[in-house]
Amino acid sequence: MSISQELESYFSCPPDDTSLSDISLNRLPSHVSIIMDGNGRWAQARGLDRALGHKAGVSSLKEIVTASVRLGIKVLSVYAFSTENWKRPQHEVTLLMHLFATTLVKELPLFAQENVRLRFFGNIDALPATTRKVFKQGLQQTQHNTGMVFALAVNYGGRYDLVQAAQSIATQVQDGKLKPSDIDEEVLSSYLYTSGLPDPDLVIRTSGEMRLSNYLLYQIAYSELYITKTLWPDFTKWDFLRAIKSYQERTRRFGGVRS
Repeated sequence: MSISQELESYFSCPPDDTSLSDISLNRLPSHVSIIMDGNGRWAQARGLDRALGHKAGVSSLKEIVTASVRLGIKVLSVYAFSTENWKRPQHEVTLLMHLFATTLVKELPLFAQENVRLRFFGNIDALPATTRKVFKQGLQQTQHNTGMVFALAVNYGGRYDLVQAAQSIATQVQDGKLKPSDIDEEVLSSYLYTSGLPDPDLVIRTSGEMRLSNYLLYQIAYSELYITKTLWPDFTKWDFLRAIKSYQERTRRFGGVRS
């Protein structure tokens, strides 16, 4: 089966309002980033424990990873766990850490099959030992893959990202390895957790919340935002196409004017 046939097969039987033909495969966003929100509310609306919402969210994530690979998205990043999420009930945090580890181990064969390279950003050193071990395993097993980069923001906060970058740069200046006049946007970006990745072109937030929640505050300065009321466990490949269609209908001027 050719790539185009595989793509058309994956997006077959579309709903009435969306189809693959609605988007241009030549104008896809290079980097799509998703703030996955609404797992808890999805579960509570069904009278279920919040834990089941997080498990349902994993299924949605798998579908969007597959859709991104099929479309040819170069980078997909997701906000999986923030520095503020430690404030949640301990049993929920424990469950999330367990889900990270078990899901990653289960999906490693898929990443190998789809040529996906894993990337993590955030203070990973503060995670439980088991989770860190599995993350390291995932990095090692996918490091030579040349397809889509799938980046998970775990124990990440945009303000802390800037703080740790500033501290690292200050140390370099103090040690005489860097001059204050050398510091520009390129240098600062190289000290952020996302170093080496392009800034997101499109940021999707589910559940309808109209805020960034301390996510990639520097990197999304000119990203296009797409907010949907759909809760993350209900977010499908068709919702993903709707977001991309919205992105393609916009004119990105980056502060300038259209000639």
